[in-house]
Amino acid sequence: MAARLFSDLRELMSQGDSSVSAFPIDDTMRHWTATIKGGQGTVYDKLDYKLSIEFPEKYPYEPPTIKFSTPCYHPNVDTQGNICLDILKEKWSASYNVRLVLLSIQSLLADPNLDSPLNAQAAELWKNKKEYAKTVVERYEKDKLKELNK
Repeated sequence: MAARLFSDLRELMSQGDSSVSAFPIDDTMRHWTATIKGGQGTVYDKLDYKLSIEFPEKYPYEPPTIKFSTPCYHPNVDTQGNICLDILKEKWSASYNVRLVLLSIQSLLADPNLDSPLNAQAAELWKNKKEYAKTVVERYEKDKLKELNK
């Protein structure tokens, strides 16, 4: 597992892609923190989200557990930061690496799966893009302000 995690880290660092990043936060390499920037031209544009990643003992044969640490208003993200994304569950493949998973989450922000919402209110509001975009920014700014005041 450690060799694979080093490989994933090397892949992230060598790509030079500033829209996703991640790095280990402990000596075991099993706990990482990640950052995703909202995709350009989407309602999440210019917003940065932090995520936590925990790797199971059997990684890469079992998917990591990834959650938003920064609150994220989205149809496929619940209030606890859990993400509904098939490649993190039944469609997981050992060929996926951390970079690919983070890019998939970034893509999910712009293109939610409305057939499987964790946040029904956000899924309903998605139909009105203008109101949805306004709500995303308002909640993001409110949550960032709370974080600064801690």
